[in-house]
Amino acid sequence: MNVEGLITDLAFILLLGAFVTVFFKWIKQPVVLGYIVAGFLASPHFVYLPSVANEANIDFWAQIGIVVLLFSLGLEFSFKKLLNSGGSAVVTALIIITGMMCTGYGIGRLLHFNSINSLFLGGMLSMSSTTIIIKAFTDMGLRQKKFASLVLAVLIVEDLFAVLMMVLLSSIALNNSVEGSELLFSVGKLVFFLIIWILVGVYVLPSSLNAIRRFLNGETLLVVSMGLCLGMAVFSAYCGFSLALGAFVMGSVLAGTSYAERIEHVVTPVKDLFGAVFFISVGMMVQPAILAQYWAPILLLSGVVIVGMIVFGTFGMLVTGQTLRVAIQSGFSLTQIGEFAFIIATLGMSLGVLDAEIYPIVVAVSVITTFTTPYFIKMSLPAYGFVERHLPERLHFLIDRYQKQADRSDAAGRPWGKLIRRSLWRTLLYSIVLIAILIVSKQFLTPYFEGIAGTWSRLLCAVVTIAVMSPFLLALVLPLSNAKGSEADAAAGIPKAVLTIFRFLIAVAFIIKAVTMFYSARSAVLVAGAVGILAILYFSRRVRERMGRIESKFLDNLNERELRRSGKKNAVVHDLHQAYMTIGNACPFVGERLMDSDIRHRYGVNIVGIQRATTYIPIPNGRTRLYPGDVISVIGTDEQIERMLPQVEAMLPEPEVPVDPSQIKLTSILLTKDSPLIAKTPRSSSLRDCYDALVVAVDRGDEHIDSRPDLEFKEGDILWVVGRPANVNKLK
Repeated sequence: MNVEGLITDLAFILLLGAFVTVFFKWIKQPVVLGYIVAGFLASPHFVYLPSVANEANIDFWAQIGIVVLLFSLGLEFSFKKLLNSGGSAVVTALIIITGMMCTGYGIGRLLHFNSINSLFLGGMLSMSSTTIIIKAFTDMGLRQKKFASLVLAVLIVEDLFAVLMMVLLSSIALNNSVEGSELLFSVGKLVFFLIIWILVGVYVLPSSLNAIRRFLNGETLLVVSMGLCLGMAVFSAYCGFSLALGAFVMGSVLAGTSYAERIEHVVTPVKDLFGAVFFISVGMMVQPAILAQYWAPILLLSGVVIVGMIVFGTFGMLVTGQTLRVAIQSGFSLTQIGEFAFIIATLGMSLGVLDAEIYPIVVAVSVITTFTTPYFIKMSLPAYGFVERHLPERLHFLIDRYQKQADRSDAAGRPWGKLIRRSLWRTLLYSIVLIAILIVSKQFLTPYFEGIAGTWSRLLCAVVTIAVMSPFLLALVLPLSNAKGSEADAAAGIPKAVLTIFRFLIAVAFIIKAVTMFYSARSAVLVAGAVGILAILYFSRRVRERMGRIESKFLDNLNERELRRSGKKNAVVHDLHQAYMTIGNACPFVGERLMDSDIRHRYGVNIVGIQRATTYIPIPNGRTRLYPGDVISVIGTDEQIERMLPQVEAMLPEPEVPVDPSQIKLTSILLTKDSPLIAKTPRSSSLRDCYDALVVAVDRGDEHIDSRPDLEFKEGDILWVVGRPANVNKLK
């Protein structure tokens, strides 16, 4: 590797990117567009400036950018949050992918592409760009909006589906048919590794980080978090998945810990640096010659992507019970294609089934739709207003009723349905763990014992494997009586024995599989029966207690942030608990001093500490004020904390219309001798009532005077007035 050339190229694109993005900020355009323009200016296609020496250098930095961007996304989108919005995300993603693939296939045939090319084109047009949307949401301050979290969930599900789509397209391209077994294997492999990664990560990482809490300053936390991110990314690639998927999984695991905000803070500069390189690399793919040659297909496909994503994305959100506003905002946010389009195109080229001219066309469509994404996100609210005004009353009523019914259905849920879902989840998770034990035993344990035990190796392997599996087998067969998924709360009509027998048969199947790895099937059946009976008779109680502690620790780690804010399981003394709450902008005592807020009398709790940015205030006195974003440490009973929590974290509702800074203007007015304001004061002039204007300062000669209600205006004064432009001009 030419290190000097690598650094030279990086320095060139960053300096160019800095100049261009500052210019774009000056003209009030999205920063991501500036990066794309900077990439075009740095590419060999723009001959009026020097270009990078080796584009592979930029690809290297860009890959790091994708990994860090997906890691940052995972930090804001925990695994628990993904499960909560998973149903809506999966349905919406399926509607978008199916609709766009069919549309893309039809457009491909219209452009005289053959069937395989048209199918690959549909796949390329069906995946929105996760990195582009993350950057656009971040630049526009939309990451915390409800529609943004739903869009990000859809993007994650799309990325998972992309793995399956690549298997499907490869099978069709090579065999002209779908290999069902290969597709099922890919689905199983993806689910297996996701669950194993998340189970191990949630169980191990929060406890490990808490154990070294006192050593985790900003520098150490950055090193630890980036090491975990890159390590999981490499392991993901080793397992046959993308680097980005592993980075996202690690971010999602860390998002459930109490360190998520700190990690996000220390990682942000790294993300901004390498994210900029990624977007610059996208701009470098712009080829004016291709744009000129294929301008008609490029414009057509760009329009198809934009219109199709809006239609299918909005429809998908409405089908899952979202409001019309959220649905339209989500649809308008998905109007682009990105990195997966390039990956699918590269796959088609490597298989020799994709025509050469399709790749540059798709790149051009990606750049155009990336360029327009921030504008369509801004257009979503005006579009919602237009649709709401012109939507027939009957249709509006049906959408509202459907959305309310969906909410009630989610809230009510039949008890037996919840029981079955919990039981299936429990069975799936333990089965995944048992499969992992079998794989490790076959790949690593068997060769090890063959090398040291000779003829006894099979027996030793079987005994060790079943011994390691036994706690999980018994936990699978005999769920904890106090567990959330226990049959103790089974509804009428669901026999408890049905689910127990089902899990018992699965456990027996695992034992048989473990023994048949080393002995005959007949021996496996006998051993399975004997082990099952002995375990149930002699060891179930002890193992259930042990598994109860393991499950409790896993659930505590999974809900660490929730437990931290509610104080549950953080007992200080007797029935008093310590909770950590973040003050929202609609909290009733924001800006008040503690002595004036009367929190102790109102809620019965004590505030023992305040974390304000990087400053910690222990045992704050009565003169300390509370501000939005402060994290307060509160001690009280569960009931007191539960009653106080919604008041503390209250947030102002999202405005229906975004704030437009151009609606307010600051201007100066010179008072001549004929001015009616002479000898009047800000209070007596009635400027606020008559003109919606406010005097903020007065220049009198060389003196600058802050406005006061009793300040008398004089001839020659220059008033600095704030108000709506039309009213201020009228006053002037």
